Amino acid sequence: MKCSQSPVAHLPNLPTDFNHRLFNMTRSHNRNASQIRPVKITRRYTKHADGAVLIESGDTQIICTASISEKVPPFLKGKNQGWLTAEYGMLPCSTNERMLREAARGKQSGRTMEIQRLIGRSLRAIIDLTMLGERTIQIDCDVIQADGGTRTASITGAFVALHDAVESLLYQQLIETTPILDHIAAVSVGISQGMPVLDLDYQEDSTCDTDMNVIMTGNAGIVEIQGTAEGISFTRSELNQMLDLAEAGIQELILIQKTALGVH
Repeated sequence: MKCSQSPVAHLPNLPTDFNHRLFNMTRSHNRNASQIRPVKITRRYTKHADGAVLIESGDTQIICTASISEKVPPFLKGKNQGWLTAEYGMLPCSTNERMLREAARGKQSGRTMEIQRLIGRSLRAIIDLTMLGERTIQIDCDVIQADGGTRTASITGAFVALHDAVESLLYQQLIETTPILDHIAAVSVGISQGMPVLDLDYQEDSTCDTDMNVIMTGNAGIVEIQGTAEGISFTRSELNQMLDLAEAGIQELILIQKTALGVH
């Protein structure tokens, strides 16, 4: 299932002249400033995990799996609730120059730890852990090809893997109702060449004036915003414009999730 590329129809905070430039800017994958990259979600990508997804966002490709174990961390023992945690990694040749495996270096990088904590936090925001029983859901996101937006695509894909893992619990009658409260997805936004743009690829990300990651739920609740000016500060108006783009992009990603899952 591939998403169709369509312009955002309604961005209320954007002036008319800005809208004209927004929709006439040409970027990778023949898209304008308001469009996400083509996204494809393939479910049941591997056979052993309880949920396994390949998410492709432009040239970024990530395998997201969810596996269930009948135990919880020590701090939750006896509390009759579950836990969700996440790990993230990049294959050595996922980028244009081969990287050392983190196992070969003997430790994880600060970036890796930051991203996997972000993935875990984001997914815990939309699941009622008290409904899991004393079980742990382990999310694993492995980047097989990187072209920007790996942390945001990991969250979007991991949600679908999580959904399938929970469905396996329901099918086995190990839980009675789904603990998933809402959809969640994430996207990057930034300011490139003086223009707010949606879903940055690697080239845009490496040269942009501002880089921001936005995580939101299906009901437009904000879970997290990570934003940094890379030398040139951004205004409150530009922040609002970026958030408008992000919200529209995330709603499109959630529609793609729903289509992949066969729900409406």
